[in-house]
Amino acid sequence: MKVSLSWLSQYVAIDMSVEELVDALTMVGLEVETVSDRYAYLASVVVGRIVRIDAHPHADRLKICQVDIGDRVLAVVCGAPNVQTEMQVPLALPGTVFPDGSVLEKTTIRGVPSDGMICSAVELGLGSDASGVMSLDAALKTGTKLAEALGLNDKILDIDLTPNRPDCLSIIGVAREIAAIQQTDLTYPDFHLEDAGNQISDLTSVTIEAPEHCPRYAARLVTDITVAPSPFWLQDRLMSVGLRPINNIVDITNFVMMETGQPLHAFDFDRLAENRIVVRTATQGEKFITLDEKERDLSSETLMICDGEKPVAIGGVMGGLNSEIEDSTTRVLIESAYFNPVSIRKTAKKLGLNTEATHRFERGVDPEGTLKALNRAARLMADLGGRIVEGLIDQYPAPATSKTVELHVSDTNRLLGTDLNRDQIRNILESIEFTVDPDGPETLVVRPPSFRVDITRPVDLMEEVARLSGYNNIPTTFPVMPAETREASKLMTSRSEVKRLMAGFGFAETINYSFVHRQSCDRLRLEPGDPRRKTIAILNPLSEDQAVMRTSLVPGLLETMGRNISRQEKNLRLFEVGKIYRTDGRQTPAREIEMIAALWTGSRFDAAWHVKETACDFFDLKGVAEGLLRGLGVTDWTFTAMSVESCRYTKPGHTARIIAGDTLIGLAGEVHPRVLDNFGLKQTAFIFELDMDRLIALIPDKKLSKPIPKFPAVFRDITLIIDRDVEAASVLQSVESQGEELVESLQLFDVYQGDPIPAGKKSISFRITYRSSTKTLEDDVVNTLHGKITGRLIKAFDAGLPA
Repeated sequence: MKVSLSWLSQYVAIDMSVEELVDALTMVGLEVETVSDRYAYLASVVVGRIVRIDAHPHADRLKICQVDIGDRVLAVVCGAPNVQTEMQVPLALPGTVFPDGSVLEKTTIRGVPSDGMICSAVELGLGSDASGVMSLDAALKTGTKLAEALGLNDKILDIDLTPNRPDCLSIIGVAREIAAIQQTDLTYPDFHLEDAGNQISDLTSVTIEAPEHCPRYAARLVTDITVAPSPFWLQDRLMSVGLRPINNIVDITNFVMMETGQPLHAFDFDRLAENRIVVRTATQGEKFITLDEKERDLSSETLMICDGEKPVAIGGVMGGLNSEIEDSTTRVLIESAYFNPVSIRKTAKKLGLNTEATHRFERGVDPEGTLKALNRAARLMADLGGRIVEGLIDQYPAPATSKTVELHVSDTNRLLGTDLNRDQIRNILESIEFTVDPDGPETLVVRPPSFRVDITRPVDLMEEVARLSGYNNIPTTFPVMPAETREASKLMTSRSEVKRLMAGFGFAETINYSFVHRQSCDRLRLEPGDPRRKTIAILNPLSEDQAVMRTSLVPGLLETMGRNISRQEKNLRLFEVGKIYRTDGRQTPAREIEMIAALWTGSRFDAAWHVKETACDFFDLKGVAEGLLRGLGVTDWTFTAMSVESCRYTKPGHTARIIAGDTLIGLAGEVHPRVLDNFGLKQTAFIFELDMDRLIALIPDKKLSKPIPKFPAVFRDITLIIDRDVEAASVLQSVESQGEELVESLQLFDVYQGDPIPAGKKSISFRITYRSSTKTLEDDVVNTLHGKITGRLIKAFDAGLPA
């Protein structure tokens, strides 16, 4: 947004230097990127005095002027009819860059060298007179730079605005900020027009068929128009902010847009069929030629401004060729409207059009400013000779309601780190035209002005207080850092310990998205009534692969396995600690459950010369799960076979439930072959899952230690022949349940089926470690106890001894 200091000065008296103003605007959120001198191009234009005029030897209409510029006299060829001796004129020296972009060079004209150019006002951008050279005051000192001699000094500020400040996309908007900074008054132009009647309603009408796209549309009619170049003051204002003058009607609409921030459009009233306006959306595939002479393909969401027969403009974006202002135009219908910002943004993006109007409409203009801008433009056209038809049209089917925001003084000071009282905050907000009413000693009821479309919450008001009171005035404070330390939550410490232990077992941590494919439950072969099928759908999924929240960590691990195998990484040990999301299907918050899952596939050991490559199996992963539980300090856990009916994504007969005490905490098993096929995997894999939330309750808060035994241990082995369906764990649990104090530990070291073991039977061998904490055990004592334990087992499990 470019603003001219001279233009700003029409609305607010600027009491600061340019440097101070730039700093102040930047500190209130209007960052000034550059400051340029509008008349910098006049640096090589000086005041010259014509001391002699000679005829040109080869051209009757040209003259050779001898021009004194103080330190020397230059010969300049000139064809202007009004040059005369002793006349003070602006002389452009070679190298001058004119406002139209042309560069003056030393040249020879009709055989005579010319060392410069005597300029007219229009050539220098200092007026509209092109009839002859510009005559300067005879009192001006010869050789002085023209900008200095005429006191031309206008700085242009290029302000980088954030998208939430459309109110500052106008000269008045920036002037309002300056007035607030200086605590001075803002002077508005006269936006009021007296209407003695309603003649316009007899001549035209406006119908809004798409109020959701166009909440407000206002219009005035001006007749007796003469289209011509704009007066110099109007052209000068537009050129100062980088706009090109076109004609007086179009220039007025652009001037008012830059002044107020409200885009306008002027239609040739006589080119509107039936002399009326219809606001509607386009039909899909409709064609329209815009002012840039390009044919546009429109969608059904594009807002169109139409006459009684055809479209004449794309609402808020660009007008059409079929209604533009021409030299013959005598009657003008002025449009001032409020369009839905989202609608304009979508249309501009689809069509690839970014105009000054769309830049403002898509950010949100002032819905209550339409009439002010409309009246301003109509008055300016009348000042140039037009006649305003009495009355106006203002279609406003759903007027915007004013919103109020409660602001608490204590909350403001707490969040900003300030110590402002209620009256100070009130004065700050009122300086930018907020309506503020006290509601008790600590509360202000604030009504933002309609042009501040970005203010909706108390924190928005707090930002206004902070920037206008001065960020530099907020005292520097340091956060409170208590000396005492706080213990981390048990969940955090347990999670860290799990990751440490799993890394120690050689597993790599994976972090997968919490979003999975809709078919993940089908791929896992979950039953129709399984609670894990009640997934939570994502409203705006990034892709079909991330459409629902996960109810298990297993799909993520299997997909990670697939990606690694596709890259020739076939030996994998992976684990993940993360949340799954369960719901009962009703509109209640999802239940988040912390889980641990691990996967092992490929070889048992890394490739090496001293080991044979062996595929991992269920017992490898079972050992990892046992090691994890043991490392966490969990006791009294068992692995028991899972029934065939309960196995869905693991292989029946190769799956175990993990139970700690009376609590089911997870499962371990081989991934079902059909599940592997569903995920496109051909390599056997083993997984375990643990419910972290249940597991945490079983992890002791303190770890206990015991001294190293002083007395030696005695080892005895037992081999039993038992039914094949009897779990070895139940045999070991039976020994532990006998409560023998001398039994220190048990270890299963062999399981065998086949000859010479009878059919339906199996042989298991395990070692019992005996130890006393008070003495060295004698063989007789150990043998007696060992025999008693063996006898109990034979009786309890109907076991036999090997031959």
